[in-house]
Amino acid sequence: MSRDNTKREDLVSDGFYIGHSALERLSGAFKKEADELGEQLAKFKPKTDSEAIHDGFGFLTESEEVTTAYIDLADHMTKAIQGLQDHLYDMAGNLSDNSHNTGAAERALEDQFKGKSA
Repeated sequence: MSRDNTKREDLVSDGFYIGHSALERLSGAFKKEADELGEQLAKFKPKTDSEAIHDGFGFLTESEEVTTAYIDLADHMTKAIQGLQDHLYDMAGNLSDNSHNTGAAERALEDQFKGKSA
């Protein structure tokens, strides 16, 4: 809070400022998207495993080439989605870490200005 009780995140200045609550909200949004992606992936996997493809495509599974192509496509899609989910979790963690680290640095700097030792 500033002297006039304005939240720090709402202050506009000519300098650089990191809004910790905004970073935490963004981190939470990335994590939520990653969680939802994981839920969708959990529903997708059983529908696209080898057995499901063999059962679901009937006479098309007579062709090993066609079956293999669909299985490979499903595996590729699953790995891509898992990679995206991992990346979203990483981004969420990095944003949160950045918020915590800059907050700690700001508090340490504030303590120095107040004459407190670190």
